[in-house]
Amino acid sequence: MDLDVDGFVRDGYVAVRGAFDAATAAACREMIWGTLRGRGVREDDPATWPPFAHIDSLGGGGPFAAAGMSPALVAAYDELIGPGRWTPRVCAGGAVAVRFPSEDRANAGYHIEGSYDGPGGSWVSVRSRARGLLALLLFTDVGRDDAPTRLVRGSHLHVPEFLAPYGEAGTSADAEFWRPSVLCRPVAHATGQAGDAFLCHPFAVHTATWPHRGRAPRMIAQPAVHVRDGFALDGSDPSPVARAIVTGLAMAARS
Repeated sequence: MDLDVDGFVRDGYVAVRGAFDAATAAACREMIWGTLRGRGVREDDPATWPPFAHIDSLGGGGPFAAAGMSPALVAAYDELIGPGRWTPRVCAGGAVAVRFPSEDRANAGYHIEGSYDGPGGSWVSVRSRARGLLALLLFTDVGRDDAPTRLVRGSHLHVPEFLAPYGEAGTSADAEFWRPSVLCRPVAHATGQAGDAFLCHPFAVHTATWPHRGRAPRMIAQPAVHVRDGFALDGSDPSPVARAIVTGLAMAARS
């Protein structure tokens, strides 16, 4: 697999096309619909469709394990984080987001992902304790009309300077770790076919988008790829995730 590592360091994400096969994506969709039917949401009746549904009960086994731990993604995790450094269980079925055709904004807003539990919610540290990557796994085809995730390109390079003063303890991930001008940067959208994946730097600023003007629900998973012990920022860590953090700190020092 030819992974665009330089693009990951520069932009904060990389696409892995065909990361898992169509049969696995279909099996994941069927399990998602099974859970939705239990909530009164029927595939053949759009009148029962809410704007948004979050599912955290499908776990990391079965087809979700096959998706999150596909050979292509395992190889990518090794390349971006380092072999043996990430926890070999990606709980794709515990982080499913379904967006239905709707004009509703529904659970959207620019943010970075939290990494670990802290006072009052999810926290994050400059060494990205606990989180190695944010994975976006597409279980349905996702086009520009289907409310794709929007990624602010290069935003991950502007987050480290704001996290650095909080040291090893870190701080709440709900804070805004970027200047408003960061949101003026170019953006990319996580579009593609079922079976594609996007691997994002843990500091990438992103948001759900709206409206969803497609015809079918958009189903994705957003699991964390956990890292053991975070990343070293003294120049000794060769991983692309660490390289990007060090690059961001150097940018801040020059400004």
